[in-house]
Amino acid sequence: MPTSAEPLAPGSKASLDDWLRYLEAIHPVEIDLGLDRVLTVYRRLFPRPPAARVVTVAGTNGKGSTVACLSRVLAAAGRTVGCYTSPHLHRYNERVVIDGRLATDDELITAFAQVEEARRGISLSYFEFGTLAAFVVLARAGVQDWVLEVGLGGRLDAVNVVDADLAIITSVDIDHVAFLGNDREVIGFEKAGIFRVGRPAICVDPNPPRSVLQQAAAQRVALKRLGVDMMLTGDAAQPVLSIPSLGQQLSLPRDAALPLASMAAAVMAALTLLPEMTATEIEAALAKVHLPGRFEQRAQQPDVYLDVGHNPHAAAWLASRVQARCRAGGVVRAVYACLADKDAGGVVDAMATVVQHWYLAGLDQPRGRSADTLAALVSERLGECALTQQATVADALKQAVADAAENDLIIVFGSFFTVAEARVALGAPEERGDALATESNAP
Repeated sequence: MPTSAEPLAPGSKASLDDWLRYLEAIHPVEIDLGLDRVLTVYRRLFPRPPAARVVTVAGTNGKGSTVACLSRVLAAAGRTVGCYTSPHLHRYNERVVIDGRLATDDELITAFAQVEEARRGISLSYFEFGTLAAFVVLARAGVQDWVLEVGLGGRLDAVNVVDADLAIITSVDIDHVAFLGNDREVIGFEKAGIFRVGRPAICVDPNPPRSVLQQAAAQRVALKRLGVDMMLTGDAAQPVLSIPSLGQQLSLPRDAALPLASMAAAVMAALTLLPEMTATEIEAALAKVHLPGRFEQRAQQPDVYLDVGHNPHAAAWLASRVQARCRAGGVVRAVYACLADKDAGGVVDAMATVVQHWYLAGLDQPRGRSADTLAALVSERLGECALTQQATVADALKQAVADAAENDLIIVFGSFFTVAEARVALGAPEERGDALATESNAP
């Protein structure tokens, strides 16, 4: 039974929004790492392990891109695939994708009701409740492969209650300091918590912390590494992934909008699970992957790109992509808005090498940073610079477009909230948002 402090659970005719408001109200804190509570409820829901092959993806950046790429490749091989990712851009349904379609409201509501019945008064956070509901949806759909994105860290994340048949670590960098610490070795240990004894794993961080390697050795994990077991060569015009042990060499998409390391992780994972796949099949699948909000082009003349990157590591990658796409003589105009708990200073430093004019906006979110505080930070880091403040992302984007010449480039970044607001301002429909999308969102 719920405690007296809890609201009543939504009834059978409640909407998805009713359920989401309920999830927000029943737990005192937004992030509450630890597996005891969620594991108890998980075992009630799943007395036996799910009858599916599970791939779990952890990392500071590149998780969503890896899920998108791997899901597409598995589907191309004829596998049925279910994905769980977070957060979403426009609709909660984007978090659960079944064979290329978003979970319906009814599927999610049914799963929420099942979790509510199973928890029997155990307090679950919004993310924990939603994660268990996603597992219920995927299990009821009967898909062959689950591809799961860790929400935060790894070892204590709710996703980790399911034993991974294959684990992937995309990158290890500093983020979520309040929960994971500010040391790569500690963070690496947390992310390596998704490893399982004797089961394969992949790490595409080019310089993994010792803690990751030590955990792999301790658990007898066959860890495949970028730079050791697979090599990226060539350039943006024609990147090539070589896997000598498998005798494979693949051409990755040219001038890719997704990180090459994420593609490499997906390729290695696919060949580990499906060694019969050919390079041609994988190349064709990767060419069809387009993920909303990941260096997504929404307009031309001036070019407008959107990216959800929100930490220094992601910003460094984004700066390299902007540098490669900006036109000779054009001005790079950055629309930036972020949450208050992010390393905005590190992000600004990483982007300062390519940005000539900053358009700073506030986010109307509980953890949103105001435009005033962001402007003060940018001025402190960069000194005198071209800077414009606006109350909202939409207003900042409108001003940037008005100021821009045809050969300029506008990059909107800093948060999922930032990109979601920009997509709406640019007239983007609340698209499927699905990890198996085959059509580019570029005009």
